[in-house]
Amino acid sequence: MNSRVIQYDRHSVDQLEWPDTEYGRYAREYITPLLERDTEYYISNVHTIVKVLTVDGIPVPVTVNDGNYDNSYVCSPYTHYVSYAREELALLNNRMLEGALSIMLGGMGWLLRQGRFNRVIQVNNWLLSTNLYPALSASQLTELLEYLRHAYPGYTIMYRSLSVETSGDLIGSLRGYGCKLVPSRQIYLLQQNSTGSKARWLVKRDHSLLAKHGYTEVSPAGITPEDINRIVELYRLLYIDKYSAYNPQFTEAFIALALERGTLQIYGLRHEQEGRLDAVLGFYERDGAMTAPLFGYDTALPQSVGLYRMLSAVLIGLAGSRGLLLHESSGVGQFKRNRGAVGAIEYSAVYDQDTSWLNRCGWSFLELLLRRIGMPLIQKLKL
Repeated sequence: MNSRVIQYDRHSVDQLEWPDTEYGRYAREYITPLLERDTEYYISNVHTIVKVLTVDGIPVPVTVNDGNYDNSYVCSPYTHYVSYAREELALLNNRMLEGALSIMLGGMGWLLRQGRFNRVIQVNNWLLSTNLYPALSASQLTELLEYLRHAYPGYTIMYRSLSVETSGDLIGSLRGYGCKLVPSRQIYLLQQNSTGSKARWLVKRDHSLLAKHGYTEVSPAGITPEDINRIVELYRLLYIDKYSAYNPQFTEAFIALALERGTLQIYGLRHEQEGRLDAVLGFYERDGAMTAPLFGYDTALPQSVGLYRMLSAVLIGLAGSRGLLLHESSGVGQFKRNRGAVGAIEYSAVYDQDTSWLNRCGWSFLELLLRRIGMPLIQKLKL
């Protein structure tokens, strides 16, 4: 095995010398608790084993799974490509097409289970909707892949959250090594120095709703432990109740950890008269980009209040003030495009050459299906 790569788990992590860099300190604060306790303590529907690999001393979290087909999509490719996809068929607004695709997904799901589709190791997996990559070279990523091939024979090795726009060199290197490039979702990227005047006007108008409806933007210093339960509720109302229970279900312990250790920078919208937190976002930044895996608001309040619009304007402003590319994840495509974001295809790089013939067939069929039908349909509908 490659001596440049070293693996640590909960029993040996005390031997890891975390780099004294911004990324090294962040990785220590974020990953160590996931090693000390089961992941369910922090994200209730994530069942996985977390380990750390270092390549040339740079720590990278990996997750190891074998089964768990009801797991959150952040560590279950089956959930992402089958279970979650079936839920989203309703967005097509075409009952005949929904029925046909549902039958297809059902058959594909059976095939994937037979091939042990969830016997997978995910590299750089922070258990979030979007995994921003540290400043690793393409060769360092393939060094990790080479190590994992020998350490975990028979496992699929997977890298999520890759796009040509954000990680073109990494994609090229992984494809050159033999990885399949499986489409994952359509994402939206916002580089504010390239937005037009109409987009800037819309964001300014959205931000003006704060004063109109009596809200104040609250920075991390203004978020208190008393807000933790409300933050969990606001996220649940949007991402779990409105969208899908397959999204990661953050617990109060996760939010408390984020506040204590700064693993997410949490901002909120507090109603001035009532003092109640009605919207919240939490972001992290890495290597020139930022993304907000924590996002939620009180969906019981009238849509005319515009909490989503306000919160999005605050997020865009935070990215602009830091000069960062804003990775806006997926969904609400037209809204994001109107405010200057550009659509891009996100991929998972998948190395399955050491797995069973049936598993390789499953991944190949999935790649073909998504390239020929899935992604063109998503792009056409601007989802």
